[in-house]
Amino acid sequence: MLYNVTIDEKNYRLELDRIEGRWRCTLDGRNVEIDAVLTRPDVLSVLIDGKAYEIKRERTGTDMHLWVGPARYAAELRDPRALRTRKNGVDDEKGPRKIVASMPGKVVRVLVKEKSDVEAGQGVVVVEAMKMQNEIKSPKKGIVQNLVAEGANVNAGDVLAIVE
Repeated sequence: MLYNVTIDEKNYRLELDRIEGRWRCTLDGRNVEIDAVLTRPDVLSVLIDGKAYEIKRERTGTDMHLWVGPARYAAELRDPRALRTRKNGVDDEKGPRKIVASMPGKVVRVLVKEKSDVEAGQGVVVVEAMKMQNEIKSPKKGIVQNLVAEGANVNAGDVLAIVE
């Protein structure tokens, strides 16, 4: 799995592969030894090259931040394959908006009902990927349509719901 990652406006190329129950991580072409365990939702305990870190994820309707100890970093994760589905790399704020899976995983919880009203930034589904549970939020205010079923396995780019 290949990702473009931006941390505090600095871009990185991250490649993750699951091999024999462990993660192989390549960051900007350099192999990095990692081991990661989800200790609770949005909190990851990571061992990187023998040094331990606790990383907390903070998400709003439009932004994501990572806390490493007392330091807070603005973060953005992009799957390069997802850019092909956007017009000029920009989403249209008007009309229906697709909520898509950013990486392969399993839908472990559905937080809203089909045809229910949601607010921008409200959680819609929880997808578990790489032992982390990610709450996927609505990009806009609207009505949820075509909601994925709990327990479904999804691939990167699969539509989880549409908000009209």
